[in-house]
Amino acid sequence: MTTVVVCDPDNGNRRSTAAALRFSGYTVETTGSPKQTRSLLRRRCPSALILDPSSDGASSAGATGAAPGSGGATDAVRALRAMTDIPILVVFASADEWDKVTLLDAGADDYLAKPYGIEELLARLRAALRRNPPAEHPAVAPIVTADFAVDVAERRWVRGDGTEVRLTPTEWRLVEMLLHRPGHLVTQADLLRGVWGPTAVEKTEYLRVYLNGIRHKTEPDPARPRYFITAPGVGLRFQPDGGRVGQPC
Repeated sequence: MTTVVVCDPDNGNRRSTAAALRFSGYTVETTGSPKQTRSLLRRRCPSALILDPSSDGASSAGATGAAPGSGGATDAVRALRAMTDIPILVVFASADEWDKVTLLDAGADDYLAKPYGIEELLARLRAALRRNPPAEHPAVAPIVTADFAVDVAERRWVRGDGTEVRLTPTEWRLVEMLLHRPGHLVTQADLLRGVWGPTAVEKTEYLRVYLNGIRHKTEPDPARPRYFITAPGVGLRFQPDGGRVGQPC
């Protein structure tokens, strides 16, 4: 089932867009700001996002004459892109070419000026989903180690003492790529491409940041990781038996 998040500070526009999407067969979640959307993405894994980023500290250029690159709209898109690789279709009340360029450079997949026709919005959404189909992986049996149990299908991670680990959607995508090949090295390029898309293959700092967070949540001793092992400059390996102590990334 394809779930689309509609983020729009305008209640009427948000409701009408959501209604049109539901009529077209999509499951819809709605938020009123990029901040609320970031909170939702920590709990949900939608298929696409239709975003008006103007409520996170930036008014639309159509109202103020200011380009989004000078305010919070670009930052909002960039922050959401860092969390997810799903298609982001930005809708913004400006037809200025510079606005479009800055928002696309920040991580948007497409741009549509407000007010927009719903048929064009639906067509652009379909095109974005065709270009970025959800990743499909074979099923992975639950993994049980001396320190935790993880059910990839249910996205549940439970420590040995029974407490549940809360991973973000991006952390889950990174973990899933490693758990699908336990004991095997997965290259940095494959991980970056699979989690953040083809334009991120040189952004190795993404791996360092997210791997650090994963280790602090899952490893008994994050400074001496036993399960998420780094091959410096090459890639990562999930070691299900925890038999080797690796070096921090």
